[in-house]
Amino acid sequence: MALDDRSYEEVRTKAELAKKASKQVARLSAKERNNILLAQADALLAATDKILEANRLDVARAKEKGATSAFVDRLSLSEQRVRDMATGLVQVADLPDPLGVALRKWRLPNGLDIAQIRVPLGVVAVIYEGRPNVTVDVTGLCIKSGNAAVLRGSSDAIESNKALVDVLTEAGEAAGCPHGAIQLIHSVSRESARHLMRMTGLVDVLIPRGGAGLISTVVENSTVPVIETGIGNCHIYVDAMADLAKASKIVLNAKLQRPGVCNAVETLLVHSSVAEQFLPTICASLREAGVELRGCPRTRALVEGVAEATDEDWQTEYLDLILAIRVVDSLDEAIEHIERYGSHHSDAIVTQDYDAARRFADEVDSAAVYVNASTRFTDGFEWGFGAEIGISTQKLHARGPMALPELTTGKYVVLGDGQVRG
Repeated sequence: MALDDRSYEEVRTKAELAKKASKQVARLSAKERNNILLAQADALLAATDKILEANRLDVARAKEKGATSAFVDRLSLSEQRVRDMATGLVQVADLPDPLGVALRKWRLPNGLDIAQIRVPLGVVAVIYEGRPNVTVDVTGLCIKSGNAAVLRGSSDAIESNKALVDVLTEAGEAAGCPHGAIQLIHSVSRESARHLMRMTGLVDVLIPRGGAGLISTVVENSTVPVIETGIGNCHIYVDAMADLAKASKIVLNAKLQRPGVCNAVETLLVHSSVAEQFLPTICASLREAGVELRGCPRTRALVEGVAEATDEDWQTEYLDLILAIRVVDSLDEAIEHIERYGSHHSDAIVTQDYDAARRFADEVDSAAVYVNASTRFTDGFEWGFGAEIGISTQKLHARGPMALPELTTGKYVVLGDGQVRG
């Protein structure tokens, strides 16, 4: 059997198991689903040493390949990050049950009662890159929302993902999770990802999480419906009426707290009336933290040693300690820049001007728009969702951090008493 054939057989077999299990997961009560998550949370904590040992293998391999520090940070687990994953499962378990909720209901003049209720999507597949926490987030959200999960991570995190899925599966099934509800594709070949994209009839929705290349490949090649998670070319605009102390705090947090994630800021826009006062100070702080700066001619005139920014820089999601800076003359110019170069993910304004804040919030067409706050908050955990399955930048079905409601769809239930249509 050829390698590609083995890859296809693995993907097909695991998708079939997930499809069968999805019917059983959907029939579990809210209490049963919550108990599964709580058991999995306890198991993660108990297996911390096993998980970290597997993760060390992935991290060592990544470093040997010369991976960037930001990439290694996304890949790395620690005792605290394992605790955070377990806490996320507990928080998801504590959230209200999304299933069976009546989205709307009404009675027709003929006596028919119609209700639209939330039901699971079925089998949710996720293709993602080197972030092991995604494995736990997706599993928890899928079980809570009555779905089965098919996971296809990258080669960079394969040992971590295997360890995590082993722990989640064993603990979940011991607590009543149907066999097959959590599936990890072990093959990390490109063919395995393409096979998963074509499992129409077995996979109900496919969600890509990763860089622009992965996302575009999935969108262009999948025959399975896709919820597109976008890249994060995020902006912060420091307005003419900004509190510059607040602005400095927000910019430093948005760039430095975790530079390798999609909600980190990549471009700083500064109004010309405050640029001379603000830029030398913020650039000094950024440089001290190891950030490489690339700026427009006006920025470079105000701050020595800033590299020249190209058109490509304005479009780039760096996921690293690099920041592009541009001086603008108006709120209109800032909004125009964001519309032209942004990815519609997360963008922020720092201002004390109510009218400017309102216009920015109204006119910037992004999944999340912030006023006087860091873009780093675009996160399901931070927003109280317990976890997220991704951040959607599209407009159909879901937008922004996707959690429990976004993993459901609607079904109409119509109750009658013998009515027939005339």
